[in-house]
Amino acid sequence: MTVTLITGGSSGIGAAAARLLLDRGHRVAVTGRDPGRLDRLAESCANPGALLPLTADAADPAAMRAAVDATLERFGRLDAAVANAGSATPDSVVDGDPEGWRDMVLTNVLGPAVLIRSSIDALRATRGRIVLVGSVAGFIHTPGNLYGATKWALTGLAENTRRAVTADGVGVTLIAPGRVETTFWDPLGGIPEGRMLTAGQVAESIAWAIGRPPGVDVNTITVRPLGQPV
Repeated sequence: MTVTLITGGSSGIGAAAARLLLDRGHRVAVTGRDPGRLDRLAESCANPGALLPLTADAADPAAMRAAVDATLERFGRLDAAVANAGSATPDSVVDGDPEGWRDMVLTNVLGPAVLIRSSIDALRATRGRIVLVGSVAGFIHTPGNLYGATKWALTGLAENTRRAVTADGVGVTLIAPGRVETTFWDPLGGIPEGRMLTAGQVAESIAWAIGRPPGVDVNTITVRPLGQPV
């Protein structure tokens, strides 16, 4: 039995990954800030007993420590921790509104670090895996884009973490998607034109990373829709 904890798991890529893993017989804990969305996810699952929904802010150390503890109490182990929670603002550091930046930076940068710190002891015990959901924006510069800067930070965090935990048998994988058709785009003015990945396609990459054989560490997976030039 594989047990996975996913932050930001009530919608989008996180929810798709939770459903896929549940369909494959995993046990899954998901965190989110909206209890209603978590309830709807649980209601949509064929095996709700294998799902543990937890209301928690991914950037709150106490909340994430409690989420890990709850997962261990319910399922007895933790094999993978997926830092998926994220947000974006539509503006630029040149002319945007700083009032909207704090939550994005805390969620996108502090949140994954908090999940790593909260889960590492349990993952050492199982020789498990950390999965960080980054972005192509974490490799390619975009003018004035603070969201992209947070994903560059996550790209660095992935390798920094790998170097800290690989000797303990813990794997680290950065999943860097291109454009994905999710509610992520809602505050950015809607889904842009062009081909998009589905949340389910990115979820397949997450599940594949979690399922690597013992002793194998795949560190970076970049996933773009065909037709995305950058």
